Amino acid sequence: NIPANAKWAQNGVTIAGGNGAVDATNQLSYPQGLFVDDDQTVVIADYWNHRITQWKNGDTMNGQVVAGGKGQGNGLHQLDRPTDVLIDKETDSLIICDWGNRRVVRWSVVVVQHKRYIYISDYVKHEVRRYQLSEKNGTLVAGGNGKGNGLSQLNDPRYLFVDRQQNVYVSDNSNHHVMKWNKGAKEGIVVAGGQGRGNALT
Repeated sequence: NIPANAKWAQNGVTIAGGNGAVDATNQLSYPQGLFVDDDQTVVIADYWNHRITQWKNGDTMNGQVVAGGKGQGNGLHQLDRPTDVLIDKETDSLIICDWGNRRVVRWSVVVVQHKRYIYISDYVKHEVRRYQLSEKNGTLVAGGNGKGNGLSQLNDPRYLFVDRQQNVYVSDNSNHHVMKWNKGAKEGIVVAGGQGRGNALT
């Protein structure tokens, strides 16, 4: 839990990449979404290298390719410009947004549990949907009322976080704010930003 009055250091440290934009295991090329595990292992969607890399805590020089990395393509062993990744600890697998192939893929040797859900932000339709394995249409959980800045709308939604109560937090990119949609709600609430584009702290 992060206290409300937490302060951050003014200077960051490199934990992955930083050695140019090529495809060696210590390099990244336009990294996109990432996920940090409980042991501080970081997995990164390495967009232009068409792969997912894993970086152990404290090891900034040796990333490990854990998905893709077999060239750009649509085979089940390949990725095409992945934009996000998460670790599903209950099934010991990676769930990857494979943007160029317009699909979400699971890299795993374990069958997914019956009630596990995947949430997908659709920035073209300005909505977020929840899917179960093999479900085609999913359930609308945020947005879906066209592009806009109303409380029932989204505008270019990107990254998501879902808490244990199935409340959805959405980075509403072109509205320059973060919204929270409680489970079953028809409207969201603005929880960060909402004052227009800018660099002010309010």
